[in-house]
Amino acid sequence: MPRKGFIVRREVPADSVYGSDLVAENLSIRLMWDGKRSNAQRIFYGAMEQIAQKTNDDALKTFKKAVENVKPVLEVKTRRVGGANYQVPVEVNPFRRQSLAIRWLLLYARTRSGKTMTDRLAEELMDAANSRGGRDEEEGRRSSHGRSQQGVRALSLVSNRAPAVMRKAPGSFRVSGEKAAVN
Repeated sequence: MPRKGFIVRREVPADSVYGSDLVAENLSIRLMWDGKRSNAQRIFYGAMEQIAQKTNDDALKTFKKAVENVKPVLEVKTRRVGGANYQVPVEVNPFRRQSLAIRWLLLYARTRSGKTMTDRLAEELMDAANSRGGRDEEEGRRSSHGRSQQGVRALSLVSNRAPAVMRKAPGSFRVSGEKAAVN
């Protein structure tokens, strides 16, 4: 990774079956183990056929909806200021958002119980498209609400460019369950 300059992203030809670059680039490569691309493509296209049969809808539309539902909006990064480490929330780059979403979908499809990887991937994609599935880890990674709230407070201490609302002292935030805010 160069310190300055921009890395030009290479053009990937669209998928031959669905005509989508999202399918071609990410899933067939990420699903592949030991260089066996034909197996990865067989698993993915089998899962897409199962999705089309079970939902009676376009499988590509379901797949895109699943990826959109899993994409993270914020992530926290550690920033060191004056000897203290703060978790500061930052927006996620669109390319990284997509990459994380596909990585998480495949991770949880692999750990899911089921007969074949085709079945597990189909079920995981349908659950993600419907925003269900009981994946506490996936929801925790996606939202990370608790740590990002700490990060907002840290950002207010660290950054002078933060909005005026965020520049309050750390003790002046109202905590749920308190009778009155500390000023």
